[in-house]
Amino acid sequence: MAARHTAMIAAVTVLAVAAASHMASRAAPALDYEFFKTRVEPVFLEKRPTHTRCYVCHAESNNGFRLERLASGASAWSEEQSRRNFEMASKLVNPGDPDTSRLLMQPLAPEGGGNVFHSGGRQFASKDDPGWKTLAAWVNGQKL
Repeated sequence: MAARHTAMIAAVTVLAVAAASHMASRAAPALDYEFFKTRVEPVFLEKRPTHTRCYVCHAESNNGFRLERLASGASAWSEEQSRRNFEMASKLVNPGDPDTSRLLMQPLAPEGGGNVFHSGGRQFASKDDPGWKTLAAWVNGQKL
């Protein structure tokens, strides 16, 4: 009986170690600040045909995504502002999973797989849009 119990404990231990190893290999990637600052923030400032820039609504908003207000005459954020934008945007993504990240799905057209409601319009018609791909690359842990 004791041998059987010991064998069962050993088998459960082997399974637990294998499961932990598998989960560790699928750990979410870290979000890279430099990639965000260099590649993602410009997406928020980009003027798209028939759309207002993300920045225009999200610097004035009190919703779930708020960007820092640019200094008068500035065309980019300061280092401190970029850090705050990074922290804000990071709360709206699931690292490694762009398809469940609000930051990517809210502005994506429903026809492209996005959410039905986004009061700022459809910034991205599909996941093939270069801006959407940039956001997805960041969420997937791409670095510079």
